[in-house]
Amino acid sequence: RRRERAAASRAELDREYVRQFAERVRQLYPRCPPGREVAIAEHACLKYSGRVGRSAAAKSLDEQAIRLAVVAHVRHAETPYDSLLARSYDRWDARAQVKGVVARVVDKWEAPA
Repeated sequence: RRRERAAASRAELDREYVRQFAERVRQLYPRCPPGREVAIAEHACLKYSGRVGRSAAAKSLDEQAIRLAVVAHVRHAETPYDSLLARSYDRWDARAQVKGVVARVVDKWEAPA
């Protein structure tokens, strides 16, 4: 029972962290489409993933860590990055191909609402 209670407590803390991460995304990127902040936070903060959301900087809601999560989301959701990878592009070449689109979307999302 004690282990079950501890697991439930950890899960609640994790939900709260994802909520705070999403809230910080919304603060820094006020023009991010509604609901995307939650998708970004859930993906970036997935336990045991090694993603940016699990880093110490992200856990302190560091602006740069949040930006990395947003950029990664935009790269996958708003550009043909994944299809470039599927066509055997090198990861770095594919990122270079979509860099301009990513920058424009992130700039747009950062603009005051």
